[in-house]
Formats: sequence, structure tokens, C-alpha cells
Amino acid sequence: MAAEGAGTLRTVEEQLAVVLDGIGTIDPIELTLLDAQGLLLAENVLADLPLPSFENAATDGYAVRAVDTRSASPAEPITLPVIGDVVAGTKSRSGMGPGLAMRIMTGAPMPAGADAVIPLEDTDRGVARVAAWRPVESGEFVRRVGEDLQAGAPAIASGSALGPQQIALLAALGRDRVLVRPRPRVLVLSTGSELIEVGQRASFGEVTDSNSYLVAAAARDAGADSRRFGIVPDDHSKLLDILESQLLRADILVTTGGVSMGAFDVVRQALTELGTVEFGQVAMQPGRALGFGHLGARVPIFCLPGNPVSALVSFEAFVRPAIRKLLGKRTFGRATVQAAALERMESPAGVRQFRRGVLHREATGGYSVSLVGGPGAHLIAAMAASNCLVVIDEVVTEVVPGSRVTVVPLLLSNR
Repeated sequence: MAAEGAGTLRTVEEQLAVVLDGIGTIDPIELTLLDAQGLLLAENVLADLPLPSFENAATDGYAVRAVDTRSASPAEPITLPVIGDVVAGTKSRSGMGPGLAMRIMTGAPMPAGADAVIPLEDTDRGVARVAAWRPVESGEFVRRVGEDLQAGAPAIASGSALGPQQIALLAALGRDRVLVRPRPRVLVLSTGSELIEVGQRASFGEVTDSNSYLVAAAARDAGADSRRFGIVPDDHSKLLDILESQLLRADILVTTGGVSMGAFDVVRQALTELGTVEFGQVAMQPGRALGFGHLGARVPIFCLPGNPVSALVSFEAFVRPAIRKLLGKRTFGRATVQAAALERMESPAGVRQFRRGVLHREATGGYSVSLVGGPGAHLIAAMAASNCLVVIDEVVTEVVPGSRVTVVPLLLSNR
């Protein structure tokens, strides 16, 4: 990042490139299936057994030889003796000869000698004898061994996202644990002697800490295993002690506050002793001030501004992509849409501005967007009322109503 006082700023893209270059990987871990949900597989899974693993009925009905039904019709049904029942869960395979039938349940093993199932609705549902009103083809209503997946075939490739469908397949294959890319552990600290915990009554000059909740929730939404350490006062030694004690418990550290050039911003002072952290400025608004680097054994740390809107925008621009890289995702940023501006918007030249907005879906299928709240980085209520960020590029100083703008929807679990 540009040195303080150099008069140059990094663009958002330049700073993001620095961040992603400084983010490594996390070793895969083995997790139980439900704990692995939502993560990326870190191994190639092959089928140890075929699916289905035995020939079984696809419907309730009667197991028969197809050749014995070829003359059946509504006018002249065929009648076959029923010699027994086959229920789901039967552990031994029964058998039957020509000209016979067996009642069978969905999922029950097909008897030896039978090659088709007549559905109940095509019969008189007889018990000792059954009349069938139509012929069936060989294999009809029968689930063949391996028709879904052959033994030894690739089941799920490394890098695949594990959703409910993939979890079901793994369970069907008998896998109760799999190797996955784990959720990054993100630890969030809010710095500032003016901060108090939620639930305490604020006195004059005190501010209830919302930033650590904001960032921890945003990290969780991005797919991380996040937790908030809480508040750290403007005390150089305390901050150093806390950060040192947490280095082995986090894959990413995030602080908010204390990154400007004020005399009492101890984050900048303390981190120069514990690692290599670069403080500078990015050509964006809000969120101009940013610190990024590494502590201890190269644990990435992000030092975000103290204003809540600045913290959110900085998180979206830089921390969220870092989390997604550690998760092994193919794309790091949120998807964007183009929307028609419903009002005039202004932005300073040379700065990428992020404004809070409300994204609307029009009856035509397109999008429109309106701003909510002013540009102030402290406006939490306006931030809570928004569902997107409106991005005004560096070369744009004015957006007229009706023109198209880029919008980043802030949707829950937009992964």
C-alpha cells in the first residue's frame, strides 16, 4: 500500500490483488457428513459399491416373468397364482418359477426368476391369485444393480460443493466422514476505549460495540466459523497480549477501529511490533483506511475502519474474498446485477463509491435501485434498511435517473 503521505492511493482491484496474494490455504480436515455440509470436498470419492446394490422393485405390485403377461388385456386378463410376499428389508433372496407371481413392496429384492413388476393398479390386487390387465416388458418397474452408479465409478469429484444432494449420495455409499476444505476460523476484535458491551447503558461519550457483531455475522454469512473476542481498549500492551494469545486459534484476524492517523490509534502502533502489517489508503468511499498483513506464523490480519458502514464495505471488498479463497471457492466476490437508478447520484472523481441502496425487481424482470440514507459512514439504521451496495466507479461523478449502475446484492448466504 502506498506509504503515508505519498499522495497516491491503491485502487480496489490493486488492494484486492495484494490481499489474495497474501492468503494461503488451510489443510483439509475430515468431518462427519452433516458437519461437512456447505463445504468443498477435498478428495475424489469413488463408489465402493453399486447403486442400487441389489435388484429391487420400483413400485408396489407383483413380481412376475414378463413373458407370462404378454397376452394380458382389460378384456382378457391373465391370472397367476400368488405364492408369497416379498417385503422391503428381506435379507435373503426368494425365488419363483414360470407362471407364478409374488406380491412385492417398493424397494424389496426381486425374486430369482422374476424380471418385471406389475403395479398394483393394473391388477385386481388378489392375495391367492392375481388378475393382471396389461402386459409388462422385461425390466419394467425394476431397479437394476448399478443403474444409478457402477461400483468403482467416480461419485463426487474433489472441489465439489457438498449440498443436501451430495450428502445423500455419500451416505448411500456408506461414507460417514469425508475430507473437506474447512471453514476458516475468523476472530473479530473491536478496538476503542469508548466502546461498551451490548446490554450496558451508555454514558456520555460511550458507544455500544456493534462492529464486532457486524463483522462476525458477515464472516459467518461468507462461510467462516467466526467468533467475536469483544472489546479491546486503546491500550498498546493489552492489544499485543490479546493478539498473541489468539494467533493459534484463528485463520484470519479482523480488528475494527484504530486505523486512521490519529494520535490515539494504537492498532497501527502495536501491530508493527507483532508482524508485518501495512497501513495505507484505498481509493474507495467509505473504507479508505485499511491495514492488511500477517502476524506470527503468517496469520492474515485485516484492520478495518471503525465506522460501521466503512467496516461493512471494507469487509465485502477484501475480507469476504479472502474467506472464500480459504474455503476453496472458484469465485471470490458476490455476484452483481445491473439496475436502473431511480434517483440522481453523485460521487467524487477518482474514488469508487459504495452507497447503500434498496434493490427492486421490476415486473419486466429487470432491476431498479434507490439509495437509502446519506453517504455518512456512521448511519447504522440506513445500513440495516438496505439490501445492496450501489457501486459508482472511479470515472463516474454523476449518475442520472434511469441510467444503469452496478449493484451488489447483500443477500444472506449469497455463495
